[in-house]
Amino acid sequence: MTASDRPREGLHTVIIGAGIVGACTALALLRDGHRVTILEPGTPGGEQAASYGNGCWLSPMSVIPPAVPGLWKKVPGFIADPLGPLAIRWRYLPRVLPWLARYLLSGWTEAKVARTAVALRALLKDAPALHAALAEEAGVGGLIERRGLMYIYPSRAEFEAEAMAWRIRRQVGIEWLELSAEELRQREPLLDRRYGFAALVEEGGHCRDPGAYVAALVALAESLGASRVAARATGFRIEGGRLRAVRTETGEIAADRAVISAGAHSRALAAAAGDRLPLETERGYHAMLEGVEIGPRTPLMPSDGKMSITLTNRGLRCAGQVEIAGLAAAPNWKRAEILRDHLLRSFPGLPRDLPPERVKVWMGHRPSMPDGLPCIGPSSGTPDIVHAFGHGHVGLVAGPRTARLVAQMLGGQSPELDPRPYAPGRFR
Repeated sequence: MTASDRPREGLHTVIIGAGIVGACTALALLRDGHRVTILEPGTPGGEQAASYGNGCWLSPMSVIPPAVPGLWKKVPGFIADPLGPLAIRWRYLPRVLPWLARYLLSGWTEAKVARTAVALRALLKDAPALHAALAEEAGVGGLIERRGLMYIYPSRAEFEAEAMAWRIRRQVGIEWLELSAEELRQREPLLDRRYGFAALVEEGGHCRDPGAYVAALVALAESLGASRVAARATGFRIEGGRLRAVRTETGEIAADRAVISAGAHSRALAAAAGDRLPLETERGYHAMLEGVEIGPRTPLMPSDGKMSITLTNRGLRCAGQVEIAGLAAAPNWKRAEILRDHLLRSFPGLPRDLPPERVKVWMGHRPSMPDGLPCIGPSSGTPDIVHAFGHGHVGLVAGPRTARLVAQMLGGQSPELDPRPYAPGRFR
């Protein structure tokens, strides 16, 4: 953008979506002098939002994309096993095949995975500190904790079987402590004794209630002057290459700028802004034992479960699973039950006789691009519309820095990190 495009008093920006990315972006733009409207049909931080139900982790080390070398060999198993940690519903397979091919190719070699890791590291670095500052400003500082995150394994052999991932993490500047069985036992005395090795990443953090956190950020934005409209965006009015209005199901909202941060529902809006982007939903599940205080002192992820286990303000949450089935398919609650059962095996002291109303299950939609990187950048239809979606497994942790990058793009400022890896144009 030219200097004449930079924010001036009264420049009106509509942010589509009030998840973690939209909430952080609203705050960043308000600080830059924009007049902001948040367009969101649901309750900010409500159960319909991916931000509400994620694994609670603020993990700067989540730099390894889901697709890694050799994953293609497992695709038949993904289709055959509807309850595996990554499953593809066979009825949805014809529709998702092009996305799946790109997904597998993006992680075909270690070099490709390493390039993705460099880009993700730039977006995630220092995230727990950024979230802590936002939470303090919003009056909910106690929701962010910075006590590290831990990957646990039955033995060192299982850790070494993931050597490529840990090698790449080290290459991008991530450090960790390796804990023996005795050291792990001292830290986590309630953990099942089948785990005998751990990698503790001390720079990690977590959120004790992601839904409440997002709601508090949106409330802070409103207190600073943002408006909120409870409606669904349907498209845009663009004239002469410039944005004039955001169209909604209840009418138009005049706007100078817009940010598409509607998560898994962003694809149609991106198309309305001139970009056909390969956005897919990786459906994730969680199970939560409400009111339970037994759990890990440090949030952890068992290698044999591939799920996060985190003690939250509402109870003990385990989250994970990847299911490729689109936006419309009904949940398969057996997947949440698998998480619950693994949680009970990981912590033998947990009560087995909780009433059903205290075992909560949830399913949500991770907005995912096939190469493991989000789309952040101007649309091809007009520079007045910026994409900010497709974060996959790193939406919560990447929220603050994504917001800063979007604000810099809309303000004509030099970006604090190289925006090219996230550019929507990589798919054109």
